[in-house]
Amino acid sequence: MTDTPQVLLTHHLKTLKLPTFLREYDKLARQCAAEGVDHVRYLVRLVEMELIDRERRMIERRIRQAKFPTVKSLDAFDFKAIASLNKMLVLELARGEYIERHENVITLGNSGTGKTHIALGLGLAACQKGLSVGFVTAAALVHELMEARDEKRLLRYQKQLARYKLLIIDELGFVPLSKTGAELLFEIFSQRYERGSTLVTSNLPFDEWTEVFGSERLTGALLDRLTHHVHILEMNGDSYRLNESRKRRKSPKSA
Repeated sequence: MTDTPQVLLTHHLKTLKLPTFLREYDKLARQCAAEGVDHVRYLVRLVEMELIDRERRMIERRIRQAKFPTVKSLDAFDFKAIASLNKMLVLELARGEYIERHENVITLGNSGTGKTHIALGLGLAACQKGLSVGFVTAAALVHELMEARDEKRLLRYQKQLARYKLLIIDELGFVPLSKTGAELLFEIFSQRYERGSTLVTSNLPFDEWTEVFGSERLTGALLDRLTHHVHILEMNGDSYRLNESRKRRKSPKSA
């Protein structure tokens, strides 16, 4: 019978979904008793631990749902390597206020300059703010849209994409799109216009986007929507990846 209160407490905490309470209450109780801490401060500490752990789990869940190819932070980016990049603007965007205003971000630059890293860093920052994020390459997105259309689940997939507060579309311009693919992708941009934020990375300047979409009319309409409320990050320069590779080859450790 002496174990009954503990059994009941364990059951109730599991029902209330308070795993940190369950894991820490006994240890923290003994610690507070040794320190002479009263029951109110004990409960405050316990609640704070639960809240901190809940926020951590929420961020981890957002990151998993975003389907990032890898997790990268802005702290790990070498801003000095890309002189054309506006560091202050990137740090301002990391606060996530542009997402609440349904503004877009376009990152333009040569291959290897770190566009995807910046996109991943801003995506991670949004997850840490509790915002829903989705990450996909342009080619993969178009493939999935066409597959969804063929399987008669296009509307459901479009609604899924619309739920993201921030949708990151990486590598636009690497692969030319078919007429159908271009039209389906245009529809995604149209649906998100002034309803959600879209972050696009591309190795092509705007005047070459017609080569990707195959139609000046479609490209013009897309850019009109995408650039209405936009922050543009210029990332032209030598390949960041190539320079890093050269540094590693020259380093004493590599030798």
